[in-house]
Amino acid sequence: MATITVIQGHPDSGGSHLCHGLADSYASGAADGGHTVHRIEIADLDFPLIMSEDQFVNGDPPPCIADAQEKIAASDHVVFVYPLWLGTMPALMKGFLEQLFRYGFALDTEKSGFPGKLLKGRSARIVLTMGMPVVAYRRFFGAHSLKSFERNILKMSGISPVRESLFGSVDAVKPERRKRWLSSLYELGLEGR
Repeated sequence: MATITVIQGHPDSGGSHLCHGLADSYASGAADGGHTVHRIEIADLDFPLIMSEDQFVNGDPPPCIADAQEKIAASDHVVFVYPLWLGTMPALMKGFLEQLFRYGFALDTEKSGFPGKLLKGRSARIVLTMGMPVVAYRRFFGAHSLKSFERNILKMSGISPVRESLFGSVDAVKPERRKRWLSSLYELGLEGR
């Protein structure tokens, strides 16, 4: 059985968005599958934005970020659930990732050239919701923000493989299809992947 951290990145803490439902479904499936599940709701955290290179490299993370780092360090698999806003992740999630993936936790400053990968041995799943059709995001827009997150943050820190679950046209989705999406995340949680 795996230890899994589910990070829900919708900035509205109301809990009624598709992202909340998808994160809940995945976590329920993982728990029912016998996995150990940690949850992080980014909207419930209180942390400042990083404003300088010195803060990123030498600063200590706020307690809520240190707690998130402990959960991820203890995990075999990390699931990121968030909506696409203006072609990328919401600002609150980006700020969280900048705090989280610091030198000394995700990246090794002792290595010359490219930083060392300190999070090897972990896999990830990105669950991304969007208003546009997924095919438009991939073909017309090139899925640039998704590729950047995978390559420049997750894989750069050693997290691999990274799998994706993309859900498009979410504002027009019928209840039956939404139910299928939630069920698919539950099944992925059961399998721990």
